[in-house]
Amino acid sequence: MQSIRKAEVARTTRETDIALSLTLDGSGKTEIQTGVGFFDHMLDAMCRFGQLDLKLTCRGDLQVDAHHTVEDCGICLGKALREALGDRTGICRAGSAFLPMDEALAFAALDISGRPYLVFDAQFRGEKCGTMDTQLAEEFFRALTSAGLTLHLKILEGKNDHHKMEALFKAFGLALRQAAAFDPRIEGVLSTKGSLD
Repeated sequence: MQSIRKAEVARTTRETDIALSLTLDGSGKTEIQTGVGFFDHMLDAMCRFGQLDLKLTCRGDLQVDAHHTVEDCGICLGKALREALGDRTGICRAGSAFLPMDEALAFAALDISGRPYLVFDAQFRGEKCGTMDTQLAEEFFRALTSAGLTLHLKILEGKNDHHKMEALFKAFGLALRQAAAFDPRIEGVLSTKGSLD
């Protein structure tokens, strides 16, 4: 039986103060307080569909805007994910998911390749969802790829920005859950190079 994969990250700068605890093999339980309500909602949705347990507090310079908070949470979550994944022995490595939410349809495909890369194809009608700039979704996922993820995200259909954004975060959670899952048939790491670093 595999041990439960966990990681803790603390990061303090002049812009944000973040404490994070991640359980990769969780049940979708969250305690999230970033000061950006819509972002908290998106992280909660992502974790529920990805079956990640996440405790996250962030005190950021929201008097400026939400940029540093959202991006730095992505950096910390990426660092925690990289640590929790360990040497990647026995994981499926790749995952993908379509996620519909009413009129919206999102697609996510990722490879735990060791190579950070993001392709983000999503258009939003408004500048904000709640107090979160819609353009910060791309910044969050770009920071998150520091876990060593090659990540493609696309909005295929949709009119309502809330629906489109939430479908995107949920699709990512599902794809990550698939990619990080163990397969007993895989010996070592699933790579022709023999390494995912």
